[in-house]
Amino acid sequence: MLYDWLVVGGGIHGCTIASFLLKKEKVKVERLCIIDPHDEPMYSWKKNTDTIGMEYLRSPFVHHIDVDPLSLQKYARKENWERRHFYGNYRRPSLNIFNEHSESIVNEVGLQRSWQKGFVHSIEKEQGFWKVTTEKGEAVKAQNIVLSIGLNNQLNIPDWAEELKSDFPAQVFHIFEDRMVHPSSLQPPIVIIGGGITSAHLTIKLSGMFPGKVILLKRHPFRIHDFDSDPGWLGPKNLTSYHKVTNYEERRMKIKQARNKGSLTRDLFYKLKRLEREKKIQIIDGEVESMFSAGNQITLIVGERAIKVHTILLATGFSPSLPGKNWLNQLIIDLKLSCAKCGYPIIDKSLQWCPHLYVSGPLAELEVGPIARNISGARHAAERIVNSL
Repeated sequence: MLYDWLVVGGGIHGCTIASFLLKKEKVKVERLCIIDPHDEPMYSWKKNTDTIGMEYLRSPFVHHIDVDPLSLQKYARKENWERRHFYGNYRRPSLNIFNEHSESIVNEVGLQRSWQKGFVHSIEKEQGFWKVTTEKGEAVKAQNIVLSIGLNNQLNIPDWAEELKSDFPAQVFHIFEDRMVHPSSLQPPIVIIGGGITSAHLTIKLSGMFPGKVILLKRHPFRIHDFDSDPGWLGPKNLTSYHKVTNYEERRMKIKQARNKGSLTRDLFYKLKRLEREKKIQIIDGEVESMFSAGNQITLIVGERAIKVHTILLATGFSPSLPGKNWLNQLIIDLKLSCAKCGYPIIDKSLQWCPHLYVSGPLAELEVGPIARNISGARHAAERIVNSL
């Protein structure tokens, strides 16, 4: 069968693109295919947010996978969930209501009917259409393709932790790796490495399970920001001048400068400081300079301190290098696709890399700007693609 549209990646970005295509009647559900390595939509999002114990999203209530910006608010009213499931001035939704609302949209548009589980092995242009081959050798053909892949498979592991991970595989984890055990089976004392929102959520969660036995170790003082980039990047305020920049190295620099990397919200900062006062957690600023082990005990040397722990959890994010490179590099070579010096796609305003090949998420950064990876970036990408058809 030749599909009209094929979306590679069934996370928040892939689901948002699919939702917009279906609701705007650009494709029928039986003519749409979504290829993703997991059994269900948004699997990594649900797993990762559950692991760290996220209660409320950082995004405001208008950012979700449905077309109507007020859809989540309307859903909350219908379920009588409105008051207790939105937090603060920006009415940030609880993870529960965001996930339930997402599930309702997935069911409404029948996304599971378009679902195909599989890892992409290669993408080729063949007689005017796209041919995607999975690692199991299954081939899917489509007229249009959207690459909605993220950085989830590119864990950022500090150099000092690489060796420790191989020596102590049952004690040293990146919080988002597949073999991460359930937090209840971790053995204290536990040190969490990282100074951003992920480490903050995780520290708060584990402080309830192992009070007094959790250490948060971070390289820099807390960076407090409502969002991970200025809201001006959501619209013309910042994007107008950004799109006038024709040098892509300069665009990359602007993206780096705009991101509030390693930051957290004020409410999480206050929770951490309260837990520190109550001696449920320790907060230490510094970098690991060396380490040694005796039996199952690992000692990290941070300045003049020796931190003795049993478990190390790395909340150190993802590597920003080009995602999907095991198959994407070949596609770039075969079709001579335009890339900037950073390796990322040079795309047009409709997020086309070449005719009938679209991108969203990190791959759309140089056009969409610093919000590209976020839920707002998913909506932005979906609107651009759908409005260009």
